[in-house]
Amino acid sequence: MTARPDTAIVLAAGLGKRMRPITNTIPKPLVRIAGKTLLDWGLDSLAAAGVAKAVVNVHYLPQQIVDHVAARHEPRIIISDESDRLLDSAGGIVKALPELGPKPFYILNADTFWIDQGPLNLGRLALAWDAAKMDILLMLADLQQATGHCGSTDFLVAPDGALRRSKGDPAGLIYAGAAIIHPRLFEGASAEPHSLNAYFDTAIAAGRLFGMPMHGHWITVGTPDAIPQAEEAVAGALATASARKSESIFGKHDA
Repeated sequence: MTARPDTAIVLAAGLGKRMRPITNTIPKPLVRIAGKTLLDWGLDSLAAAGVAKAVVNVHYLPQQIVDHVAARHEPRIIISDESDRLLDSAGGIVKALPELGPKPFYILNADTFWIDQGPLNLGRLALAWDAAKMDILLMLADLQQATGHCGSTDFLVAPDGALRRSKGDPAGLIYAGAAIIHPRLFEGASAEPHSLNAYFDTAIAAGRLFGMPMHGHWITVGTPDAIPQAEEAVAGALATASARKSESIFGKHDA
């Protein structure tokens, strides 16, 4: 069995322009939803999945993030400083590769998170990972289980899990901001500003981009008016998860 990734990068260096005026004074990853920062929603998911080390890249108001994560013990946090120049998603990953190591690792966006239903989605992603046929494995959500998503879908999923661009097809799924990726994909790349999207296309062309539909509720927070929607979604998802757990417990007792 393939070992679960024990390293991750959380992409937290964005400017958060759409979240102004809140982000005039704090970086977007420190916006709080239901009493917890967006960044901590992601880091807590990584800790629950057994990830030992997480690289967090920073650019905008970086010291606030550095100070915030200093109190965390799980996972162990390494800061990748992009204060001098924002490197975009792929450039930030390339810069962090020495810390991420030679094995597959998780990628998380710092402005999306989810409420698990049943087994942890990051654990399910690790079980679905197959380095022999995959370069990237994306966690996917459908439009009905998403809150705060204003766009269309991203990918269509073949029966074997292989992905291609959906071009907005309503039958498609959304990239849910979490993935496993093999560092070999970045061989020869430089830490210059460039997007992870280009690597998705490279992997599609090679037949090595795959996806796994998540279980639970997925939340993205892009603008200030998305915050109350996100908090309502968290409350609803947690209540549903609690009810399912109670049903399961009582069901076992009845048996």
